[in-house]
Amino acid sequence: MRGKERPDPNKSLVGFMVGGVSYAVPIGVVKEIVNPLVLTALPHLSQAVAGVADHRGDVIVIVDLRARFGLGPSPDQSRSKWVLLAVANRIVGLIVDRVTDVFGTGRDHVRSAPALGGGEDTRGIVGVVSHGGVLTFVLDVGRFEAITDELPESLALSQRLGA
Repeated sequence: MRGKERPDPNKSLVGFMVGGVSYAVPIGVVKEIVNPLVLTALPHLSQAVAGVADHRGDVIVIVDLRARFGLGPSPDQSRSKWVLLAVANRIVGLIVDRVTDVFGTGRDHVRSAPALGGGEDTRGIVGVVSHGGVLTFVLDVGRFEAITDELPESLALSQRLGA
């Protein structure tokens, strides 16, 4: 019987696609990658918040990255996944078109993000790395804390307390 393999320290990013663009988040904040679950929509929230879901007894806020980035619904949702992140003492799920791989930056370093404008429309990109000849944009997971802070106080409190 094989023992549990040690994670490769060179693999520091989880990559995924949204609208034909390659993105990544640090592997250290990724809790799990799951198939989409039943969503409960809540009124009066940002368009980026698709709703909440019950995942193993925890209420998880689900952010639709296509909506966040101003894209329409995916024409093919068969490969869609949720990337669950640990963000500011809560779990936040990101709806992505598909997960690509887990990778490291290798000899390349994450370069500074290009200036893409300001305000609410900013995608929250903290850096760029070339992976497999494709530019991959590394997202600022702290931005998802700000989005989820819009939740009704009772839901946000129950999520932080694990109730």
